[in-house]
This record gives sequence, structure tokens and C-alpha cells, in this order.
Amino acid sequence: MFSSLSRERIALAAAIFGPLAVAGVLIPFRTAISGANMALVLVVAVVAVAAIGNRLAGALAALSAAVWFDYFLTEPYERFTIAANTDVLTAILLLVVGLAVSQLAARAHRLHLITVTDADQLSWIHRTTQLVQSGAAPNQVVNQVRPELVDLMHLRGCRFEEGLLLGRPPRLEPDGSITPKPVHSSSHAGELPDADVELRVCADGVYYGRFMLTPTPGHAVPLQARLVAVTLADQVAEAFDAVHTSRPDRRT
Repeated sequence: MFSSLSRERIALAAAIFGPLAVAGVLIPFRTAISGANMALVLVVAVVAVAAIGNRLAGALAALSAAVWFDYFLTEPYERFTIAANTDVLTAILLLVVGLAVSQLAARAHRLHLITVTDADQLSWIHRTTQLVQSGAAPNQVVNQVRPELVDLMHLRGCRFEEGLLLGRPPRLEPDGSITPKPVHSSSHAGELPDADVELRVCADGVYYGRFMLTPTPGHAVPLQARLVAVTLADQVAEAFDAVHTSRPDRRT
């Protein structure tokens, strides 16, 4: 089983070289197949990358697909120039659609790992989603999620550190694993380390802060609960990202 770091590296490599390989396969057929159909094939490659990786990998794959579509599959061939207006539009749509479906695929990859059978867990996710969609300030979302994490993981405590990244505490990863792996004998059952565990709040490669989780000694936290915790942290990240991207100095 790949570690999360290995999986991310594989996804990033696939994001760069996957669309290139697909475009290369399409070269012999570029005069027989319409640009729109070749773009659809490249979109499938983007979705495949996003499904095994994350949003960054999906976005990179979408950009790679648009670049190689331009270079190999539109006239004049093997130049970063597009002669036909229809091909220009197709390239733009390939990038836009690729970005959109890659984000959906990345989210679906996360959600298909979570089977929420607990009514409280479903309620927490639903309430937090509603709060984020209402445009609530990030600190409001943090204040709602913090006690939810305590209940979800049966923690002794939980605090949020905005913008801080000090030390190297154990980390709850996006796939629900803990790195470095706890050394005590019951770690296979989901028991957290004795020290505080970091749950980072990031969106699209931007770090906003972290929840510091204080475990209850001897209490196992199932993988399902850890994945729900990651989902809640992702929702907090969305609240921060909405403010981050709406600032005038962040607009392009």
C-alpha cells in the first residue's frame, strides 16, 4: 500500500506525463478525429489523474492536457499556436472543463472512502457545509468544527492555530493515516499517538492553519472517524479560501 506522500508524487507525475502520453497516442489520428473528440479523450485522462491524486494534481493535469492538445493536436502541429478559431475555443473549453471535472473527481475520491453510518457524523458534515455555503467567517466555522472534532475523535482537547506551522508533531493525513506511524502496540487499532496530532487546514496548496488534537490515551479512533475529521477540516479550509480569493490584492 502506497503512503500518502508516494501517492501524491505518483499523481503529480501522472498529471504532467499522462496527458502528454495520451496526446502522443492520438497523433496518428489527429486528421481523422475532430478536435472536440480528442479533447474529450484528454478530459478522461484528467479525471483519471484527479481520481488517484488531489486537486493540485487534477488542476495540473488539466493544464497539461490543454498545452499538449495545442502543441500536438491542432494546426499548425508541434507549435504553440492555433490557427482555427474552433480549435482555440476547444482548447479553452478543455482547460475549463478539465479543471472543473478534476475538482469533482478529487472530491469524489475522498468521499467514496467515507461511509457515514453515524447520524451525528452526518449531521456535523451537513451543518458545517451549510455554514460554509452561507458565507460565514472562517472563525465561525472553526468554532463550530472544534467541538465536533472533540466528540468525533473522543479527544481530551482541541485548539486551532491560524497561520502557524511550528515543530514536527504527528499529522493526520488526508487518507486518514497518522505520520509518523505510532509506535505503540495498539496503533493498528486506530489509537492515536500520545502527543498532540496536527490536522492541517489547506486549500489548493495554501496553508491556513491547523487543528491540534489532544488524544485520549488508550482510545482508538476508527478510520471512518479520522476521514470525517479530514472532511471537516477541508470545509474549514473552504471558508478560509473564500475570504482569501475574494481579497482585492488576490484578484488577477
